[in-house]
Formats: sequence, C-alpha cells, structure tokens
Amino acid sequence: MPSHLSADRPAAQPPGRGSVDALISQTRRLKGDMDAVRRDAQDDGSDPQGRWQRALYDLALHQLNDLDEHLAQLRDGPPVPTTAESVSATPAAPTAPRRGSLLSRVGSAEWNLLTDEASWSGELYQILGRDPATPPLTLDELPSLVLDEDRRKLTSMVTDCLVDAKPIDGEFRVVRPDGAVRTVHMMGEPVLDTDGSTASMWAVLRDVSELRRSQRVVSETRDSLQRHQHRAQTEHRLAVELQEAVLPPWRGSLRLPHRAGLESLDLAAHYLPSSTSALIGGDWYDALELADGDMLLSVGDLTGHGVAVTSGMATLLGAVRGMAMAGTQPGQLLSLLNQLLDATVQPALGSAVCCRYRPQTRSLVWAQAGHPAPLLFRGGTGRRLSAPDGVLLGATSGAVYEQAEETLEAGDLLLLHTDGLVPRDSDAEAVNRLLDLAPRFAEARTAQDCVRLVVEEFGETERADDACVLIAKVTV
Repeated sequence: MPSHLSADRPAAQPPGRGSVDALISQTRRLKGDMDAVRRDAQDDGSDPQGRWQRALYDLALHQLNDLDEHLAQLRDGPPVPTTAESVSATPAAPTAPRRGSLLSRVGSAEWNLLTDEASWSGELYQILGRDPATPPLTLDELPSLVLDEDRRKLTSMVTDCLVDAKPIDGEFRVVRPDGAVRTVHMMGEPVLDTDGSTASMWAVLRDVSELRRSQRVVSETRDSLQRHQHRAQTEHRLAVELQEAVLPPWRGSLRLPHRAGLESLDLAAHYLPSSTSALIGGDWYDALELADGDMLLSVGDLTGHGVAVTSGMATLLGAVRGMAMAGTQPGQLLSLLNQLLDATVQPALGSAVCCRYRPQTRSLVWAQAGHPAPLLFRGGTGRRLSAPDGVLLGATSGAVYEQAEETLEAGDLLLLHTDGLVPRDSDAEAVNRLLDLAPRFAEARTAQDCVRLVVEEFGETERADDACVLIAKVTV
C-alpha cells in the first residue's frame, strides 16, 4: 500500500472494478470446483495417503478463500489508517480471525520518523488483538508484542529498512492480550524524503497463523505418508524374502521319491500374488519326501497379509514338515496344527489340506481344515474328492479332523489349490472352471505343463487374495 507521504513515486491507481470482479467470479467458480473434488475425496482417515490428500485439498481451498477476500479488498480500496485521535469513544471490541479462513483481513500501518507518529488501520488492531481506543505502538514499542525468540528478527528487518532502505518481507510471532500466539507476515518499504533520507516506513501485515498451521498439517501428513510407504516397502521386502526362504525352492517339475524302482510323482507348483494388494499373504504349497518313502503334499492359507502373516505361515509350514517327518498322519497333524494356532498370542484363522501319498500302494490319505478339496483328473475327466470333516484351523479348541483315502492310478493328476485361485461367484463355480481343464490336462505331458495351463487360464485375472496351485501327476 503506497504511502501518501511517499516522495519518490506517484500514488498507485486503483484497478478497474470490472476486471477485479471478473477475477472474483473466476476464483469463486474455482472454489466451487475445488470443494466438490474435496468432498468426493473424503475418507475415514485411516489411510496416510488419504490424510495427506485431504490436507492439501483443505489448504488449497483455504488459499482460494483468502484470494477471494484479497480481491474483494482490492476492489473496495485500501482501508483508511486509524490514529489514536480518530478512534471512537466507544470502540468495537477486537474480533477474532474469521473461522475457516487462513487469515484475518490484511492490516496496514505507517510510522512517521519525522513526527514520531504512528497510524494503524482498524484491521491491524484486530490482528494484534489491541483495543482501537489505545494509541498505535511506535516502532520502538512494537517488539513488546513479539515472542522473545522473534524480537531480534523483527528488529533486524526494521533496521535494514530504515538504515539501508531495504524492503521488509518476513514473519514473526506475536502474543495477543488473550494469550493467543499468532504468526504475522509483514511487508513494508521505507518512504524517502526529498533529500533521499527515510521519512517514514509503511507496512501491510496479515495473520498467517492458519495458513502456517495448514502447511504444517500438509507437511506432517506428507512425512507420515512417506514413513508409511517406507515401512510398507520394508515389510513387503521382508515378507517376500521370508516367503521365498520358506516355500520349496524348486522351479519347474520335481520327481519324488528319488529312489529308483518306485512309482513317482511329477510335481509342479506356482504362487499367484493378489492383483489388488501389494502385501504378501499367508498362502503356501509344499511337497516333501518323508523318511519311510511316503510323500507329503500340502497347501494352506493363513488369513491376512503382511510380515506377521507370512511369519505365521512359515511357523505353520515348519510344524507341518516336522510332524510329517515324525510319522504323524494327516488328520492328527491338522489337530495338532489347530492346537498350535489356538495357543498363539494373536488369534489367527487358517485353512489347509494335507495329503500323505504311499508310492508302493498308490494310496493317498488326506485331511482338510476348511479348505477346498483336491481335484482328481483321470482319462480326460475330473472330479472333486469327497471331503472328510474338518473346520478352519484356529476356529475352535479341540477340533477333530477326519481322514479320507483314495487309490490313485498311473497317469492320474491331483490338483491342490488355495481359495482365490479362480474368480467366481460360488465354490461350485470355481470347481467347475477347474474341472473344465480336464481335456487339456490329458494332453499335457508334465505337471509343469498343467500348471502352465492353469496360470494361462487364471493368472491374469483380477484376484483379491493370493493363491497357490500344486499339481502332482502319477508316473511310472
């Protein structure tokens, strides 16, 4: 705001009212659009990225509110500075900054160095919380309102302006009479006399407390988002490394047992990650040759995602392997696995199917815990094995898991999978879609070829959870 005492430049002319009104209209349209976008982006506050976005929307909307107010002041012209003598005998009480705005209205001041007079606008009294009936503070008195740690900054700005004719552009914090601390942004210039000396100093001051608060919120939510993303990346990397360390390292087909002269199983498996979540789940597959020549086949799923779930999966899989090596049959193995989950500090639910195959008799003994039953393919057709009773792991204490037995033939193909492999409306639909692959399985030479067919058919579809598939083909 140019001073009427300025001798080195002419007074500024007010802008055309029509052009400012046009800017006000544009600003208000943009405010409406921004407010609509902000409402559409509302969330429950649980997502760090959502909190950061909401903070940015709020900051942008507040700034548009302030731009609207500034333009209105520009259109209406500058306020008339107030001297102590011009104040009414019954002044209005200072008002707080408008709620929802990032500032109170801009105030102005001028300090005449020749007469030692000061003049403040009414808005400046409101910003500083001062009674308009009191005289405006001189430059020497102004630091008394400022926080101790900011006084040196204010003194330096004023000195540079008065002595070196440098413009003022800086912030400091003031303490209002009600104890509230406000951040004030001050811009000003020296006004030179005809001989080039400084005659006075004028300044505009505005309360930027809410603006700075909103910026801090944006910064804090951005930092929180970055920490959350870094933590998520770290957890994802740990979960992947843990999963890769625990699941069987073989790629392609594997033949078990390794002993010569026995019928063997041609094995292949694949893990399919979720398409909607970057977190690793608790799905597993496993094939293990046991000490007596039998083979253990298992797949399972521990509910949830993340490092804790992957770690829990590793614990369960280790327990499965250890108990199978000790000769525990599938039904008893799942009962003990249920006790293990029941005894954990953090309750968890899981599902599993556990099979023990004996090559000498081609017998398959198996049990399941709330899990999809294995599918048996023979001669170009397939069927789902009749499932023995068994509830989810961790669902109830003391659960008993029954066993079933199936005799396999040379060329038979057994498919084990976790829930979520096939997108479907029902379990029956998922089974039927897998059984529809029977003619193509009959033409495949190896278990790996069959796994490749499953991945080609269902691997690219969108799935909400991880999934595993394990295929065993009886060979001679």
